[in-house]
Amino acid sequence: MSDWREWVEFALDQETVKTEAEQLAVLAKDPNNAESFYALGQLRRMQYKPDEGLALLLHAVSLDPALAVAHAALTELYAVRGDNRAAWKHARLGEAHGNRRGVALLERHKVSEK
Repeated sequence: MSDWREWVEFALDQETVKTEAEQLAVLAKDPNNAESFYALGQLRRMQYKPDEGLALLLHAVSLDPALAVAHAALTELYAVRGDNRAAWKHARLGEAHGNRRGVALLERHKVSEK
């Protein structure tokens, strides 16, 4: 590895593998752990696998509808897809559970709620 970027990429890949293994170990013991599904969903998003990320995040909120950070992440995914209705739905659910990040994002980008 001759380039510093290669070293950084290698380190990030190793951290991703480690984090994924940790979350899978948690799920092996507790298959209904919404936070682990959220973490895996975010990992998939970082790996440019938005469909897998979406499925994992939706599963996380099905297990724990009050998991506000997952609703905020879903807001971002749906907004990028142009599904404003779903984006606002999750933004409002996140807000109702204490996380206003999704609402702020949609307001900042003037995404219509109608």
